[in-house]
Amino acid sequence: MGGPDVLATWSTGEHTGAALDGKSLTFPTYRKGTGPGVIVIHEIPGLTPQVVAFAEEVVAAGFTVVLPHLFGTPGKGLSPASLATAFRQVCVRREFTKLATGTTSPVAGWLRSLARDLHDELGGPGVGALGMCFTGGFALAMMVEDTTVAPVLCQPSVPFAVTPGRSRDLGLSPADLDRVKERAAGGCQVLGLQFAKDPMTGRRFDTLERELGEAFLRVDFPGMKHGTVTIDRQQEGVDRVLGFFAEKLH
Repeated sequence: MGGPDVLATWSTGEHTGAALDGKSLTFPTYRKGTGPGVIVIHEIPGLTPQVVAFAEEVVAAGFTVVLPHLFGTPGKGLSPASLATAFRQVCVRREFTKLATGTTSPVAGWLRSLARDLHDELGGPGVGALGMCFTGGFALAMMVEDTTVAPVLCQPSVPFAVTPGRSRDLGLSPADLDRVKERAAGGCQVLGLQFAKDPMTGRRFDTLERELGEAFLRVDFPGMKHGTVTIDRQQEGVDRVLGFFAEKLH
């Protein structure tokens, strides 16, 4: 199942921007739709058919969706081989932080640049950003800049929750966390979705509640599944995300 055909109706492009360490990065992008901008950041192993199907729902709801291609093979389905390939890619690339606490992944700088360009083109109050699993926290890191006004975290799983400290960490530098808290206090809400017993998300939602207070909109689904809007898709979750984007962006 899958393959590049799932992206056949999407326009291809690329974006070049500086990472947080000043290094220039270029990644391919796929784009579709009209209306306010939303950046959907794929999970491991990449732009799977399930990720693309969710993005199609966002397009149908009246948004311009941009899909960055950060790793993996576009359109390839979830399998042991695709997971292994993606993990090998992210583990050797310095723009992705895996275990370090109190650190923002350098690729967040590139994503912020992508959001700025999209907002400059489309206008409006700002753009939406949704990360999932390995990239779940990236949407929070994008919130450092005013351009991102609708951040959504789906089962954020980095840094990998192999210790209690890492399971509580938000994957942000102290300065970025201070800025996120400042924006939250100023009215920018954050939507978070997870399965309540998902070991990969650890205790991050507890940290978000403590740090952001009522600005963090927490959604917990029962059980130990993982992909809230993809492989273990919850209709309530998809509806909450689309409603959040509509409220903040239209």
